[in-house]
Amino acid sequence: MPYVPIEWLREHVDVPVGTSAAELAADLVKVGLEEERIVPPAVTGPLVVGRVLTREAKEQKNGKTINYCRVDVGSYNDAPGTGKEPSELPSRGIVCGAHNFEVGDHVVVSLPGAVLPGDFAIAARKTYGHVSDGMICSERELGIGNDHSGIIVLERWLAAHGRDGEAIPAPGSDAIGLLGLGEEVLEINITPDRGYCFSMRGVAREYSHATGAAFTDPADAANPDRFQQGVAPAGADGFPVRFAADSAPIHGRPGVDRYVARVVRGIDPSAASPKWMQDRLIAAGMRPISLAVDITNYVMLDLGQPLHAFDLNKLAAPIVVRRARAGETLTFLDEVTRTLDGEDLLICDSPAGEGSRPLVLAGVFGGAETEIDAETTDVLIEAAHFDAVSIARSARRHRLPTESSKRNERGVDTELAPVAAQRAVDLLVRYGGGTAEAVATDVNRTIAPEPITIRADAAQRLTGVAYGTARVTELLRTIGCTVEAAGGDADGGELLAVTPPTWRPDLVGAAHFAEEIARLDGYDNIASIVPVAPAGTGLSTRQRARRDVVRALADAGLTQVLSYPFIGDVHDRLELPADDPRRAAVRLANPLADDAPLLRTSVLDSLLEAARRNASRGLEDVAVFELGSVTHPAGTVPAPIPGVDRRPSDAEIAALNAGIPDQPTHVGIVLAGDRERAGVLGTGRPWDWADAIQLVRTVAAALGVDVEVSAPQGGPYAPWHPGRTAEVRLPATRQGRELVPGVLIAHAGELHPRVARSFGLPPRACAVELDLEPLLAAVADAGVLQVRPVSTFPAAKEDVALVVDESVTAAAVEQVVREAAGDLAEEVRLFDVFRGPQLGEGRKSLAFSLRLRAADRTLTAEETAAVRKRVVKRAAKRLGAELRA
Repeated sequence: MPYVPIEWLREHVDVPVGTSAAELAADLVKVGLEEERIVPPAVTGPLVVGRVLTREAKEQKNGKTINYCRVDVGSYNDAPGTGKEPSELPSRGIVCGAHNFEVGDHVVVSLPGAVLPGDFAIAARKTYGHVSDGMICSERELGIGNDHSGIIVLERWLAAHGRDGEAIPAPGSDAIGLLGLGEEVLEINITPDRGYCFSMRGVAREYSHATGAAFTDPADAANPDRFQQGVAPAGADGFPVRFAADSAPIHGRPGVDRYVARVVRGIDPSAASPKWMQDRLIAAGMRPISLAVDITNYVMLDLGQPLHAFDLNKLAAPIVVRRARAGETLTFLDEVTRTLDGEDLLICDSPAGEGSRPLVLAGVFGGAETEIDAETTDVLIEAAHFDAVSIARSARRHRLPTESSKRNERGVDTELAPVAAQRAVDLLVRYGGGTAEAVATDVNRTIAPEPITIRADAAQRLTGVAYGTARVTELLRTIGCTVEAAGGDADGGELLAVTPPTWRPDLVGAAHFAEEIARLDGYDNIASIVPVAPAGTGLSTRQRARRDVVRALADAGLTQVLSYPFIGDVHDRLELPADDPRRAAVRLANPLADDAPLLRTSVLDSLLEAARRNASRGLEDVAVFELGSVTHPAGTVPAPIPGVDRRPSDAEIAALNAGIPDQPTHVGIVLAGDRERAGVLGTGRPWDWADAIQLVRTVAAALGVDVEVSAPQGGPYAPWHPGRTAEVRLPATRQGRELVPGVLIAHAGELHPRVARSFGLPPRACAVELDLEPLLAAVADAGVLQVRPVSTFPAAKEDVALVVDESVTAAAVEQVVREAAGDLAEEVRLFDVFRGPQLGEGRKSLAFSLRLRAADRTLTAEETAAVRKRVVKRAAKRLGAELRA
């Protein structure tokens, strides 16, 4: 986000003297520019000019030679005979390991109480046999350069920074202002639609809107104080530039519609950037490099127009702007060679034919072929207007979020290029001693903004504030719009024809103008009115069911978490088979992280990672759940993305819907460690597979849906333990003589030991993956819950033990028991499973407890006996069951 040095801002708008960064932030937030942070001064406390009076060099035991110096620091001196180490000279004693100075040199001294970059506090301390009562500083220690080979000697440092002949302040004078280290800087947050605020020009304009302060446009070419020679006219004698036919226009728009080129010859390659410019670049978060490069960066930060400087002697005319060719590569300024895409827009020259050599990834990053170096004397300045979408795609494709691309992808003023180029040329001539060619190149195919007709009360209809036509016109003209009356519409509403300024490409509709009106008039003028919910509405059945599930699991002692649905190699760690459909995951075109480019196909894909993170931090007793969407791409048909210039057709909407993967709602649960900790009241108990299964029953019971539990029918199912896993289904249905299994809704049980180890979870950790969609559908099909009266008649109890084959599940037997008992069955509960030689090989006994109750009478012994008889008879017929003797 951009930095806003107050001193720089004051050049364009009347900011009161003494305004702090906090006060500036309070003013800018009124117009929607939020404070990101306030960057404190690089150095605080006493940093002063010193003059070396004596220097005593002494070799130490470690072989290092250390200088003990007496330094005159003016009013900070110790009086003769006083101080940490008394001396006859009014001075401070300082130990220094550098040797690039002599007695009489002026240096920069940080005294005790100063704080240098990196939160390095200065204090008097004893070292090498002396008390060092301060520190003589280098550039790197002060954060103004990387040179740590020696201290700053002001006589040489000022000359090296273009300030030769400047008088050195007296010892004891403040060095913070001398070095440009003392101003706090505001960093602001810019929304994507307001790219013009990535410049001091844009921020100054917004400050003027917020406070009414006088604004002077730094891009006003008619201002003789800023452009003494005006803007050079375009002509045929300028450097030749061609636009090649666009082979890959994005959304039908050409990649470039304006290109300005200016030539400056005879620049002194050794000329340094002026100190004020370097200070501003540093305050804005950029590193000074060389005069030509610093000027292009400075003008970009000041006006908002990205520029590029070429070494003219390395160019072969003409310059050609074209799309990249298949397999084409470009070596960038960072010395990395990248393969280009056919959508990438390039700036090329013509050493072996027109447009034969790519030089720059347009609007993003420069190449190494024509970079400015220490021998550059002739420079070509480029200022162009590129298609924002094209630049954004290239920047993301090559992962190059540069200062240039940040501005180009948000939209740059179409009229700014010649003015920004002229400003850069003027600075090069002034500080580099060059000569500018009188004629500019300006290939201009831009289209002026068209008037947009809006209702005068458009903002009122959206905000509820009655602005009035006069106020609306005033506010829109304030931001640079041209506003004209345009009659009325069929409803009698007043219409306005509004032409947005060239620096606001985001203003393309009535809602955008309404937002500007509300912003400038003040968001605090919009009343806070809570809408009244219409009677008879509320949560849908699905919404209530989801909340019931969350509440039930939370009541069971689990903690709800939210995890990112982005995954990487987790399916390998879950040991899913190669042909498992869960491995078919949607891959993101632009993932947030390179190691997580896929969308999860089960909640456990990401929930297990959350459990692992807790366990790795010492929280081994984990009981967490997540309710969220998963993505299943099977059956998805990719669809083209329509433009935003019109409403998509019904066919396009249908194609988009077909192109959206299925995203069912799942519940994931992970249980690890102890459910009950051991203590004085008894032994502890770990979570186990039965708890996992019971939690599925808890969810089903909360929704009023019956479920059946059985061993997995298809054998082991990753990532669960092959012998401690259950699958849960909706109740089976009978179709004629066939019993059709219900829909599979969940797997629950203990994780495979290898999987638990791979995630760093305690042994015997358990997990559940539950597809909530079938349960929600069952709730919807059941309709409104009908509550039955509570019977006040006593219950009757019957126990029945049935012997069946091992292949018969307890759920199947329970279903038969419930059918036979009918409406009298208040509860059917399996309470015992027995296997033994007396039953025969492959046989088991399942004992059920029945609680029977009638709504209108007390059941007789004959009635309960009849129920028992029906249960035994139906179980024998359906399942081949026998009553256990």
